[in-house]
Amino acid sequence: MNKKTYAFVDASNLFYGGEKSLGWKIDYLKLIKYLKRKYSVSEVFYFGGVEIHGYRYDYLKNGTVPLKKLEKKLVDYIDKEGKKIDEARLLLLSRHLQRIKFYLKLHGFGYRLYLKPVKIYYQADGRTERKANCDVEMAFYLMKEKDNFDRVVVLSGDGDFLPLLKHLKEIGKEVIILARGPRTAKEIRQFAGSNFRDFVRLEKEIKYEKK
Repeated sequence: MNKKTYAFVDASNLFYGGEKSLGWKIDYLKLIKYLKRKYSVSEVFYFGGVEIHGYRYDYLKNGTVPLKKLEKKLVDYIDKEGKKIDEARLLLLSRHLQRIKFYLKLHGFGYRLYLKPVKIYYQADGRTERKANCDVEMAFYLMKEKDNFDRVVVLSGDGDFLPLLKHLKEIGKEVIILARGPRTAKEIRQFAGSNFRDFVRLEKEIKYEKK
């Protein structure tokens, strides 16, 4: 009998703990095809952050940032205020618009997106840090969906997920960890054992190649 398999992608961990240490970019179309081919994954949940530039996002009514509306707001703003915006800010807006287009592509590939607005946190030394911590959302959906899968592929090496992953295993779910070895918490690797897969071995399968 085929095991019903879901995958959960921790975008922040995948980028900072994956791509940056790999030295090559992940092709997300190849990745979703790989997950479907290798593990017969039927649903891929993707958790990440997006810059909203003053877009009025209602946390109580929405579970994810509406990308099409956000894209329209940014495009309209650039069209209307373009000549007044300094070059550095215009470059930043263009970069964030590209990110939105990237997410829309992922949606088209079949990823189920759960995106949070990026927030600015002020440090004691005056520096600012931008974050969209999605760990709680990902943990919530792992629990919410637990009755819908027999096996789960978790694309994250974050040690904060350990209690939840242990619980899933205790209730009979098979847990596979797909992450970057040196950037994966030791306890996660110990927990996963032979069910740990290092991204470095998947270069031929999922590396992004410029056309």
